[in-house]
Amino acid sequence: MSSTTSRGVAVVTGGSAGLGRAIVRELADRGWDVAVLARGRDGVDAATAEVRATGRRAHGISVDVADNAAVDAAASEIEAELGEIDLWVNNVMSGSIAPFLETTPEDYERATQVTYLGTVNGTRAALTRMRPRNRGHVIQIGSALAHRGIPLQAAYCGSKHAVHGFTDSVVSELTHEGSAVAVSIVDMPALNTTQFGWVKSPFSEHPQPVPPIYQPEVGARAVADVADKPRRRTWVGESTVGLVLGTRVAGRFMDWYLARNAWEGQFAPDKGSSTTPPNLYEPVPGDHGAHGAFDDRARGESIQTRALRHRPELYSAASVAVVAALAGVVKLLRR
Repeated sequence: MSSTTSRGVAVVTGGSAGLGRAIVRELADRGWDVAVLARGRDGVDAATAEVRATGRRAHGISVDVADNAAVDAAASEIEAELGEIDLWVNNVMSGSIAPFLETTPEDYERATQVTYLGTVNGTRAALTRMRPRNRGHVIQIGSALAHRGIPLQAAYCGSKHAVHGFTDSVVSELTHEGSAVAVSIVDMPALNTTQFGWVKSPFSEHPQPVPPIYQPEVGARAVADVADKPRRRTWVGESTVGLVLGTRVAGRFMDWYLARNAWEGQFAPDKGSSTTPPNLYEPVPGDHGAHGAFDDRARGESIQTRALRHRPELYSAASVAVVAALAGVVKLLRR
């Protein structure tokens, strides 16, 4: 950054690795001072070092977002170190890849505590400070799977559905009181992140996000764009648009299609077995960066997301065209 003027203070939960790490980098590049919250100290330190290398201020805190008191204390520490929080990105997530009845109640509860209640705790900490000031912006990192669950990820899909319902309620309350605080949801496609190297799974095959896979920078750019120009809802990637609209137009067909394709689609036999320990309960030591094991097949750009950034009217027209095309497919399938 050539300018010494800060865009404001941003907080990114789960900012030490994966999508969160990419978001931290993108926000710093665009002039934000960034606080990084995550459990793993190594990743937190590496992420904050990258922020400082851009000339921006940074602060890192090792915290488990499932602990509400710890998250609130972290928010107070951030404001003492960097100043008032302007942007809070709830990115942290966890989960497992296993059939529902083979997922222990403890694993299911832990994934829900981190992915859903971690978002609730972050939102509470942010709004407690933003609401009295009547300014600020909370961005929830959602998922295409918040609109359509898939096999083997019941806890994650259920948590992301819950984030949508929770956020709708919060937005309604803020609107009721005339608050100027913005709350957005950015729904992500399958991303090449570190999650699929350390996700807990009973299977011997290496887990993978269901293709098509995008690089985490695609999602990070979308988040930074929404931070620049708040939008209530944003879908990232052509596959997200297709899944959401396909579910709305042909829900029963999507049941069949995902049952047929989404199970095997979550494994990459050519990658062997993951040797990284699962991070469901404890952070994995080391700095793991933003990318997972799928650089050889991940897309670095999304035409849909680029259109949304530069020509919103084209994005809307394209969405209508997708709906029309899906409706035509459904009619053919029903013949």
